[in-house]
Amino acid sequence: MSSLDSATVKTIAYLARLRIDDAQCDALAAELSGILQWIEQLREVDTEGVAPMTSVAAMTLARRPDVVNDGSSLGAVLSNAPVPVDDYYAVPKVVE
Repeated sequence: MSSLDSATVKTIAYLARLRIDDAQCDALAAELSGILQWIEQLREVDTEGVAPMTSVAAMTLARRPDVVNDGSSLGAVLSNAPVPVDDYYAVPKVVE
């Protein structure tokens, strides 16, 4: 893995929609190159036979039945509406 140059850092910054000064390019190039070298070191780790995981602790997600209801709080919800109409939020027309 070769180190990044200033032109590559400017391209990355442009693609990420970041504005950087030319004075920052060399420091950012060194920092990004170090990060990429660390990632290359991680690729050397043997992960054969290791199951992918989303957490360090084994757990299952709590599930609930998928039931449609009104939430039993229509009054509380409509109390937030500036101008409720019947049982609905009234919003201004935005498309003519």
